[in-house]
Amino acid sequence: MRVPIAIAVTSADLVLPAPDRHTPAAAVLPPPEELDLDGALAQTAGLLERHGHLVVLVPSWLRASAVRRLHAVRAILESDRIALVDVDLPPLGTALLVRQLRQLSVCDFSPGVLASAARLLAHYVYAGALLGSVSKLDRVPVGLKAHAKSWSPNAQFAVLAHPTPHLVKLGSGSGGTHGGGATLPPGPDFATHLTFARGQLTSDWVASDLAPAWRVQGVMENPLPADSPAWWATPKLVEFAAAIPDPSVLYQLVASVRREECRWCGFELIGDRCGFCAAPLLAPAPPPSGAAAGTSADRLRPRSRSRH
Repeated sequence: MRVPIAIAVTSADLVLPAPDRHTPAAAVLPPPEELDLDGALAQTAGLLERHGHLVVLVPSWLRASAVRRLHAVRAILESDRIALVDVDLPPLGTALLVRQLRQLSVCDFSPGVLASAARLLAHYVYAGALLGSVSKLDRVPVGLKAHAKSWSPNAQFAVLAHPTPHLVKLGSGSGGTHGGGATLPPGPDFATHLTFARGQLTSDWVASDLAPAWRVQGVMENPLPADSPAWWATPKLVEFAAAIPDPSVLYQLVASVRREECRWCGFELIGDRCGFCAAPLLAPAPPPSGAAAGTSADRLRPRSRSRH
């Protein structure tokens, strides 16, 4: 039986429950204050020995000391089998992406394809939050009017951070929060499951209003990641994220993208950047017909996107 490529995260709350018995867990790489360098080297070497390759998801909010530790471990081990993949998603969206990669790690994808698939799959994650205040929010554009309304009693905002920033002020009513005619954040036009996590905000809006509007196929609640209040700049929130749950659809999505060979390290890759050494893929020469070559974003999209 093929040993799954190891997927690693930097905190245990980014490891959501497995949707089935085939999905392996992710390894957790503790920060420097919890594990010394010798311990980190031993842990990583053990993962490489058991799994062959290691794909580490590195969130954009991770502390600089933890990022330095990851790079130091890879440098000391002199291993080209460790991929440090940057992820620019909110915490709950990152956890869903991690679970998708865990699902795909048991498939027949090469390590390079699996590592570079993270950037592709991230495009299909819709991540946001219901917030009690946007006065300190700096990760999503917030206009002066929204800032002013944020000081109103019982003000609540539906904020979509990814894939396209969107902010809507919602009205409040007894028993929860309601749209009050406001335009909801635009949702996915493909089948997803919705996951949400409550902070210090009491509301059923995500399950009662957003889930039906987005026509999700299922709703699940999980504990709030520890970094979510800092990411959203308030503890008064309900974080949510919608993503493709079906591993067969994820497989088709990744398999439909043209594969290239990294000119630097030789790993397979999809998209425009190697997941292991981060070297960019050289742009192809213009076709004889003079037609414009595809952009980097085009290269990340599958050749044919199935509707389901």
